[in-house]
Amino acid sequence: MSGNGHKPIVIAMSGGVDSSAAAALLQERQPGAVVGLTMQLWDQRRLQPSNGGAAGALPIVHSGRCCSLDDAYDARRVADFLGFPFYVVNFEQRFEADVVRPFVQSYLAGETPIPCTLCNNYIKFDQLLATAQQIGAERLATGHYCRVGRDQQTGRYQLRRARDPGKDQSYFLFGLTQEQLARTEFPLGELTKQQVRALARRKQLPVADKPESQEICFVPSGNYIGFIESYLAEQGSGLPPQKGEMVTKDGKVLGEHNGLHQFTVGQRRGLGIAASKPLYVLALDRENNRVIVGDDADLLRREASVRDVNWVSIAAPTEAIRCRVRIRNQHQPAAATLSPVDENADENKVATVRVAFDQPQRALTPGQAAIFYAPADSPDPDLLLGGGWLT
Repeated sequence: MSGNGHKPIVIAMSGGVDSSAAAALLQERQPGAVVGLTMQLWDQRRLQPSNGGAAGALPIVHSGRCCSLDDAYDARRVADFLGFPFYVVNFEQRFEADVVRPFVQSYLAGETPIPCTLCNNYIKFDQLLATAQQIGAERLATGHYCRVGRDQQTGRYQLRRARDPGKDQSYFLFGLTQEQLARTEFPLGELTKQQVRALARRKQLPVADKPESQEICFVPSGNYIGFIESYLAEQGSGLPPQKGEMVTKDGKVLGEHNGLHQFTVGQRRGLGIAASKPLYVLALDRENNRVIVGDDADLLRREASVRDVNWVSIAAPTEAIRCRVRIRNQHQPAAATLSPVDENADENKVATVRVAFDQPQRALTPGQAAIFYAPADSPDPDLLLGGGWLT
């Protein structure tokens, strides 16, 4: 219990304007109860030639992406400015095991992973929540743009899209459990980005005008291929056999590729083959080490399978339901019917569902998430029902 009678609440601080504004709102509401925590996730010096990294290893980048060294410094500045305690917690080992390695393995398997979702599932809302509890805090707040509430009839916690649809981050949070939602707050869920920026300036926060971070924290400048190759070289495992055929959907060989990890479904540029018309990656055939290409129209599909589904705001359905499905963060949720494929479920999980879209959707990419929202004509269209991984 803090000195003013409020129980401590932890704010996860990334050093950006969003988490800093969330911290300011909490400090205003519960002065003396806020504790700031920043996660140390990745050693920025790794994969450098001077540290034994592979030749051509990645350059050190300390800014322009979340969780850099500069960001940790900025988070401390904000905590000092607002007057609450601040600590850095080291989760490097868990982050590598639960985020970095699965990221690399997913790319090598011909998928396109989302490491930020893995970080939310296994680090921020798992390890950080546990740390918060260890220091006497029962709740964790973050700067995510989304909303959490509770169904008074069922008692179930529910996740909703943010009030600002342009900043909504619910897509990355579909893995949260009922226990995690019960202990989580999103102070920015009802605000627009413009309101948050104005709040930061009004509070004179040191990061009020700091630009947005865009890159994945452990991948400098978005160079996924370079990171994967350097990481595997560091681990002494190396890449699997790389060269293979690039073929059309009917098997015609058009050329060679230098590794499946260099491609993703829907990709057009950098295919390395000459053609009389634009070609796109349709699929990655890991078994035969082939990249399958074709026309843009060939990317359209009406059905998809979604594995490891987590049901967030509703219990797992036992029959087909109507909903809207988002297949990328910037994708407009599309009307669809979900059908359970198996009954290996508790109230939160159905192992696999089949999605049948009303209209064909472009580039259903294995490894990306499929998130289910309530139908547009429902009383609560912002409600996030659940989500899983496209196969």
